[in-house]
Amino acid sequence: MKIISVVGARPNFMKVAPFISEINRYNLESLKTNREQIKHILVHTGQHYDDLMSKKFFDDLEIPEADINLGIGSGSHSEQVGNSMIELEKVFEKEKPDWVIIYGDVNATLAASVTAKKLHIKVCHIEAGLRSGDLKMPEEINRLVTDRLSDLLLTPDLLSVENLKKEGIPDSSIRFVGNIMIDTLENNRAKSDRLDIKQIIKFNMISNLKEVTISKNDYAVITLHRPSNVDDKEILTSLVSFISTEVSEVLPVIWTIHPRTEKQLKLFNLWEKLIQVTNIFLVNPLGYHDMLKLNMHAKIMLTDSGGLQEECTVLGTPCLTMRWNTERPVTLREYGGASVLVGNNIDRIRKEFFNTLKESRKPERPALWDGKTAGRCLEEILKYC
Repeated sequence: MKIISVVGARPNFMKVAPFISEINRYNLESLKTNREQIKHILVHTGQHYDDLMSKKFFDDLEIPEADINLGIGSGSHSEQVGNSMIELEKVFEKEKPDWVIIYGDVNATLAASVTAKKLHIKVCHIEAGLRSGDLKMPEEINRLVTDRLSDLLLTPDLLSVENLKKEGIPDSSIRFVGNIMIDTLENNRAKSDRLDIKQIIKFNMISNLKEVTISKNDYAVITLHRPSNVDDKEILTSLVSFISTEVSEVLPVIWTIHPRTEKQLKLFNLWEKLIQVTNIFLVNPLGYHDMLKLNMHAKIMLTDSGGLQEECTVLGTPCLTMRWNTERPVTLREYGGASVLVGNNIDRIRKEFFNTLKESRKPERPALWDGKTAGRCLEEILKYC
């Protein structure tokens, strides 16, 4: 059997890593039984193409260098999808895989699903069925199209199963396997826990003139990258003001700066103000282990990242999700998770921030978030007929 995995951005890397490990384990066992081995080809479209956004994660998660790197790079959504499809078609026609495996909801996911189906290649979507209901999100379009085209849909939670059934996807195509991101978390938890928080900050700090005075379990972590939060000057200015004058007054703040966010902060003349706030530490995009370490011991997380919502649930880190909706409702407090939706309304953020500071850590583990999802994914692919 020949399988091609297509990845394009950091969220994909955390999902493909345990799947590759599972294939390697399967092939090693196959040597003992003369069972047919799996030939796996890793294709990286290059949507996240710089070292901070891509190479660091490959290194941290010990993902082998991509067999094929398409080097698509930046551009509009249409440019990334279109250019990826052109190059993926060449790869698929040459390699003639039995399966194309796609992950999550990035542009590479959409491009690979459309291209594979036009070539009559079976498609498996790992992390199928997530829905935010917000068609203004490019990721929601990617999810809807990808799930409609996929032959095998592997879901991370039971809510996702219900979403697919409501859309008319037959039961025979849906398999509930759990959250493959949690495999990566469990595989790396011990290594991350050995790291030193102060050293992480010192090594990655954008301005290295500050003394790092941070203690375990007594700091806030912030990540922002979505256009709804960083592309509007008024919204970003109000967020910076709140973080600078209120959050940093009660907790040290570690803010990992996405390239898009840095660009907008500088464009709106907010960068220098942030740099000068004593209790705010701006750091470059972090590798997986560094970020996991910060999450493991944060007092509170403020983020617009879906993946961090999931990690916060398992780790028990109280989380303010700075979005008006989420495709991962299982992570919300009303479903037993650690997160609450606050959007980018400062009054709501303020209220929930100070209420959440009173919350203690409550780790929760939704069904099949047990660190063994990759094995179930491969098993379902192998027995599909």
